[in-house]
Formats: sequence, C-alpha cells, structure tokens
Amino acid sequence: MLAGALEPIAGLDTTALHAAGCVLAATGIAGTFAAQMAMGASWRIGVDESERTELVTGGVFSHCRNPIYTFMVIAWIGFAMLVPTWLSIASIGVGVIAFQVQVRWVEEPFLIRTQGAPYLAWARRVGRFLPGLGRLG
Repeated sequence: MLAGALEPIAGLDTTALHAAGCVLAATGIAGTFAAQMAMGASWRIGVDESERTELVTGGVFSHCRNPIYTFMVIAWIGFAMLVPTWLSIASIGVGVIAFQVQVRWVEEPFLIRTQGAPYLAWARRVGRFLPGLGRLG
C-alpha cells in the first residue's frame, strides 16, 4: 500500500532540487540551533506549569514568535527535497499542523497565563511563525 508513497517522484528527484534541499536543510538546522541558543536560560521542551522563564522578544524573536518551529519546517522541506516521495511531502503538512496545534492550544495559553500583558503586547506586534502573520488580535 505504501510502496508507491516511498518511491522518489521522478520530476522532483533532480540534482538541482537536491542541492536546494541541502541548502534548506542546513539553513533550517542552523536556524533552529541559533534560535534555541538565543533563548538562553528560557529554552525548554514542553510546558511545565511550575516553571517561569524570561520572555525572549529580541533578535530573531522580534520577527516571529516561534522561529524554532519555522526553521524546523524549513529543514523539513529541505529533507523532503532530498528524498522527494509522496510520504515525505505529506509529512511536511502533518508537521505544520502538529506545530500549529502545539503552539495554539498548549504554548500560547501557557504564555498568556504566565507572562500576561508583556506576552500579549508582543503577540499583537509579532507574527506567530512568519513576520506579520498570526498576530493575536
């Protein structure tokens, strides 16, 4: 059943797209790492209701609120270009949906509860994943 989904898509399995995929994957990995480092002591995995960290709004976080996820998607697209199958391409959409759910239903409510007005002011100015897009009303 999945055999066709695992075969490379001929029109996308090209040297030029592989090269672009390498650039995107490397950019995404480096950007993810840089954004994680920019968070400093505020970097964490998951939400811990007992934990309070400083709100990071400078640097790359002045352009979008979730640059780590944005760079992860860039890397994911690059990986899909390196291995262009229907499954790898579909996985991009699944990942984007998963990040949307995580941010909108878990992280943003937590940050509103714990950071309050400073978070809301930042979220009204700065896009969720891309500059200008997904600002809170």
